[in-house]
Amino acid sequence: MTSIASNLQAVRGRIADAARACGRNPDDISLLAVSKTWPAACVAEAAAAGQRAFGENYAQEGADKVAALAGRDLEWHFIGPLQSNKTRLVANAFDWVHSVDRLKIAERLSAQRDEHRPALKVCLQVNVSGEASKSGVAPSALAALAGAVRTLPRLDLCGLMCIPEPSDDAAVLRARFARLRTLAAGLNADGFAIATLSMGMSHDLEVAIAEGATLVRVGTAIFGARAPR
Repeated sequence: MTSIASNLQAVRGRIADAARACGRNPDDISLLAVSKTWPAACVAEAAAAGQRAFGENYAQEGADKVAALAGRDLEWHFIGPLQSNKTRLVANAFDWVHSVDRLKIAERLSAQRDEHRPALKVCLQVNVSGEASKSGVAPSALAALAGAVRTLPRLDLCGLMCIPEPSDDAAVLRARFARLRTLAAGLNADGFAIATLSMGMSHDLEVAIAEGATLVRVGTAIFGARAPR
């Protein structure tokens, strides 16, 4: 049975190999360890192995872990769908939110973020695959949403995020990731400062890195098969 520390080492190796294969610097790609459904003890084990950034999908579960591990130098990212009744909890427990896909959520996060804390870093989630069931702003509506979010106090618009449809076809995934990169470039040409491309997970991080990912979200390859809720 492999340990979390050895799994982390293997994932970091994959990231480095993928970066070098496409002529990128491995240091330009961050690893977000997705710890959803795993107890605080597993996060602590990963932290002891040098991992600093952790991603959570469920507001209360994530906030509980933030509290349990308070005092450690950890960075917490909320990456799951966000309901209006959870925005206050998320706004003040987390350092990043990757799943902003509508203005109402952004406005609530801005209004509810403690003014004494640094600005909440946010990514806009884009529905690059056009699935009706998928969260995310439509690419055609991205510029308008980004323009509105950029004006909100206590938020720092840092990046874009996507979750393509499940596929074993690398060409399909590559096209989805490339779409996000192109959308970010378009925003930056209009004066935005989109530096973070949150894309790629355990099974497709190599493809995402080849298309410009700056942050990959990896859970299973680090912690194992998801623990039951």
